Amino acid sequence: MATLLSLQECEDLRDALTQWQVGDERLKRQWQFNDFSEAFAFMTRVALLAESKQHHPNWSNVYNRVTIELTTHDLGGLSNLDAELARSIDALQ
Repeated sequence: MATLLSLQECEDLRDALTQWQVGDERLKRQWQFNDFSEAFAFMTRVALLAESKQHHPNWSNVYNRVTIELTTHDLGGLSNLDAELARSIDALQ
């Protein structure tokens, strides 16, 4: 079950998820790969992960760059699901 993060928990994410931008009620990170195929392969791994957690990112892909934003729309901000998915995405690398 998703629970909205407190202001302190959001601040703690800044320290825990150093490669992610925390703000505007979302987590955001960008990756750059060698080419489109590598970027697409990464997106495929993230898609399977997100589907298994039933929590899906907002994302975009331009050639070799992938941008992911995480937020829990139903709650109007960052939730424990966003933090968990961000950690799981980081573990893919």
